Amino acid sequence: MKGILAVLSVLLFWASQPQDKVTTLYLIGDSTMADYTGDYDPGKDYMKTRYPVAGWGQGFQSFFAKDSLDAVRPLFQSDSVRVDDRARGGRSTRTFFQEGRWRSVYEALQPGDVVIMQFGHNDAAENKTERYVDIEGYKEFLRLFVTQTLQKNARPIILTPVARNYPWKEGKLENVHGEYPQAAKEVAAEMDVTLIDLNQLSIDFFSSKGKEYVSETYFMNLPAGVYEAYPDGQEDNTHFQPEGAKAVAQLVFDALKQLK
Repeated sequence: MKGILAVLSVLLFWASQPQDKVTTLYLIGDSTMADYTGDYDPGKDYMKTRYPVAGWGQGFQSFFAKDSLDAVRPLFQSDSVRVDDRARGGRSTRTFFQEGRWRSVYEALQPGDVVIMQFGHNDAAENKTERYVDIEGYKEFLRLFVTQTLQKNARPIILTPVARNYPWKEGKLENVHGEYPQAAKEVAAEMDVTLIDLNQLSIDFFSSKGKEYVSETYFMNLPAGVYEAYPDGQEDNTHFQPEGAKAVAQLVFDALKQLK
């Protein structure tokens, strides 16, 4: 009996202690933001079938160590941040909504959570009608995500789409996303919510590194015979290698540190 009472006493003690408050940071978007590890491809070995492709959200959790949280307050008023990367390759604002991916985030949202949304790569794909969304449709879906995030007393953050590795002109990278970055800015201004201009941040950063370095180190331009998943090599100036994903994640985290 004494043993049982002792166990109950310990349990009651721990139950009475304040619990760490966790903020969930949801990432919604496309392949450039996605986490290709874990259950992205159920039953498949990432190292054999995908590596070295990496979305910038893939290692974003590592930026939120406890000793880093003071740098991103008051955005995160909690003891810890859990990154939940729901981004998926090939998705536009419309298909992310139609497939129920947004609904699963909306239903899980708690007050104080944060939703970072980055779309545009696939919305702009006019030649792929299954994912294409025109400018007005893009803005309307962003409005929907923002409105429903606010309904849950969570915080929306809109990102303009991260740059592709083209076009380069006179040693400088230029915008390839047409009017979509401006449309994202207009929605953020209209709804008075936070915007991070990742398109411009990444254009400026990649330009500072130079086309050759960025192409070889950051994007999926791979030689043949090096990676098991790409035996013939690859030329891909949209998706990131781990170093590119890490660099973009750093741009986003640094931008979060500037928010008031």
